Amino acid sequence: MPTIQINGMTFNAYDAGQGAPILFVHGFPLDHTMWQQQLEHFSKTHRVIAPDLRGFGQSDVTAGTVEMHKFADDLAAVLTALDVDEPVCYCGLSMGGYIGWEFLRRHGERVGSLILCDTKAAADTPQAIEGRMKLAQAVIEGGSEAAVEAMMPKLLAESTLQRQPHLVEHIRRMIVNTDPESIAAALRGMANRRDSTDMLDKIAVPTLLIVGQHDALTPPDEMRKVAERIRDARFVEVPEAGHMSPMENGAAVNNAIDGFLTKNG
Repeated sequence: MPTIQINGMTFNAYDAGQGAPILFVHGFPLDHTMWQQQLEHFSKTHRVIAPDLRGFGQSDVTAGTVEMHKFADDLAAVLTALDVDEPVCYCGLSMGGYIGWEFLRRHGERVGSLILCDTKAAADTPQAIEGRMKLAQAVIEGGSEAAVEAMMPKLLAESTLQRQPHLVEHIRRMIVNTDPESIAAALRGMANRRDSTDMLDKIAVPTLLIVGQHDALTPPDEMRKVAERIRDARFVEVPEAGHMSPMENGAAVNNAIDGFLTKNG
């Protein structure tokens, strides 16, 4: 996997396959390997690019606060470094969706189509902001394990917790291996993010929204309402999945993306 130097920082990015490019943007506090089932499947027909966002995976740690627009600008720079000139299919999960709104605002010409998995357009409520700030402090004081304890019960469907221990361990490892400073920086950035509901009816690219049937963090009803605001958007609810639908039911998610890409080039 190539490492990329951008403004003095090192970024790690998975880059495989040939054809129309798909940019996979991972959620919080994970890394590009959450997309493994998608990368294996779509690299047969497309060029798949899956960076580790700053602070995550094998990319450099960033402390302080990382705003969503900074992540978005990083992604644009990664695409430039990899000589990706044509518009991409942008596919983001959760925080990757939050970043997607900023990517559309700041680099809209680079988006040919849009896939949003288990995410939301609204800004955080005051209660959610308080929760993120408390978790950021807990992680700084107690290490990344604090994020595991706070998040794991919310990320996965009950059936996943019971039947897919390898997946549970994979997610736990991704979180534990993330530097506490990076986790806290992203939490602060998500808490500060702007509301994006005003841009929904302005989105002019083909759009697919995917959500796990049992997603407790971004419930199907909420994502369905987002889909209704986007012109001609397709909405897919994934059975036997929670917030991590691409990992929990990868076959169903791949089928949804396949159908979307076939229809939209």
